[in-house]
Amino acid sequence: MNIPLDLGWLEAALLAVVRVTAFIVIAPPFSYNAIPLRIKGMLALGLGLAMTSRISIDRQVSETGAFIGSVMLEVVTGAALGFLVFLVFAAVQSAGSLIDLFGGFSMAQAFDPQSMVNGAQFTRLFQMTTLALLFASDGYQLIIGGLARSFDAIPLGGGLDLTHPVEAMAGAVTQMFVAAVQIAGPLLVILFLADAGLGLLTRVAPALNAFALGFPLKIMLTLSLGGMLLLALGPVVASLVTTAMTALTGVISRGG
Repeated sequence: MNIPLDLGWLEAALLAVVRVTAFIVIAPPFSYNAIPLRIKGMLALGLGLAMTSRISIDRQVSETGAFIGSVMLEVVTGAALGFLVFLVFAAVQSAGSLIDLFGGFSMAQAFDPQSMVNGAQFTRLFQMTTLALLFASDGYQLIIGGLARSFDAIPLGGGLDLTHPVEAMAGAVTQMFVAAVQIAGPLLVILFLADAGLGLLTRVAPALNAFALGFPLKIMLTLSLGGMLLLALGPVVASLVTTAMTALTGVISRGG
């Protein structure tokens, strides 16, 4: 029995799987360690095979050295695109870290091996809420769509001009800090005013020892107002998805 095998299509499919795998390892929400590696591998294989419909498969079979070089280029391309998405969504984690710092929760921080985050309660809560919202709102489908468009603009084995991703990452870092301050800003202002009020009360009546009430007061304010801030994460995550797609589209269009 003779089974025909298109080696050109097989090579293109393998390169597509490599790019998708590098993207999934870094980009949220797929990079969450609670997702089993077997599921990530099956997802990468399925998406890679699905991307072959967007690839020109009339390519010649490469030699071993050229194929290894193409594999490395696909790893760099997928990792660069995934890291760009990671930087955008790191704003929510940074906002949670600021709330933990100003609210006094940072003393109870611990390392979470599933999310690979060293933070306190609000840091992990915000990140888990963001991941849940990405799956619940189908935001992950837009991220996969941005990855799919990269196959139209950046040919397999062609590599990516790293000038544009590095420039986009520098801008994404700035946007990350700005977005973190915008998300946690109202609560940070209230906690700062609480500290200032306690300081003034201590100057007026030193015998009251107002700073002994500081930690319970700040914890109460953080928990009550932090819950309201958690309810506002839906529009924030939607905006971050749009920002991530804009960054991916910009890099892909200039990289192609």
